Amino acid sequence: MNIATKPVIANAPNYTAIKAKQQVAWGSGDYARVGVTLQISGEELCEAMDLRAGQSVLDVAAGNGNVTLAAARRFCHVVSTDYVESLLENSRRRAEADGLAVEFRQADAEALPFGDASFDNVVSTFGVMFAPDQAQVARELLRVCRPGGRIGMANWTPDSFIGRLFRTIGKRLPPPAGVSSPANWGDEAFLEANFGPATRGVRSVRKVFNFRYHSPQHWLDVFGTYYGPVLKAFEALDAENAEGLREDILGLIDELNVAEDGTMVVPSDYLEVVIDR
Repeated sequence: MNIATKPVIANAPNYTAIKAKQQVAWGSGDYARVGVTLQISGEELCEAMDLRAGQSVLDVAAGNGNVTLAAARRFCHVVSTDYVESLLENSRRRAEADGLAVEFRQADAEALPFGDASFDNVVSTFGVMFAPDQAQVARELLRVCRPGGRIGMANWTPDSFIGRLFRTIGKRLPPPAGVSSPANWGDEAFLEANFGPATRGVRSVRKVFNFRYHSPQHWLDVFGTYYGPVLKAFEALDAENAEGLREDILGLIDELNVAEDGTMVVPSDYLEVVIDR
């Protein structure tokens, strides 16, 4: 089935302006300090996709390169992309340290600079879900993946710790008008609607990533310093609302924390998705 063309929507959000602000947010702090803790999700996604040595892999919104490195370790030919150059630089250093061959290119997930059906596999872990034009991103992932290939993703679910974190932030700092929640990508109905008609099947498994930190305050210190969206949220709020957000987040962590020794262990559900193109 052909991929639907992009519809023209009256009064659509200004995605260019929104992405410019997002790019600044993700480039602030040091996402790699957070992203590296999620490495296991990239390794597990590669196994779920049954990647084979010699296959081509495109990592979209690759961040600090977790699934990029995982695919390269399996002797795939990997092209790693992100629209934040500093994140690609960090990923490049990681690849060099491990002696892995990876091609890095700065690219927008909504307008990938590759031809149709260019890759055997297209992947993204907690990456493309943050692009504002969700339907356009889905079209791009489908476009660059060859028929018979696979698209693989790891996406936070709406009811996960991270999904609830974004709703908590949104109560004090609403997202741009017309922009849907990133957690849509962790919903099976959303995936089926955006990928099902143009594919041979969409498979998803609900998995859990555990955020393990010294304490809830330690998590807040790390995310408030290094994780762009949280860092920028605190910077955008006045003192009273910033303190309120801090209390809201610590309350959420307290509700979900399963550790009983003073440390923090908070499970966060995500969907591990494999789409047969």
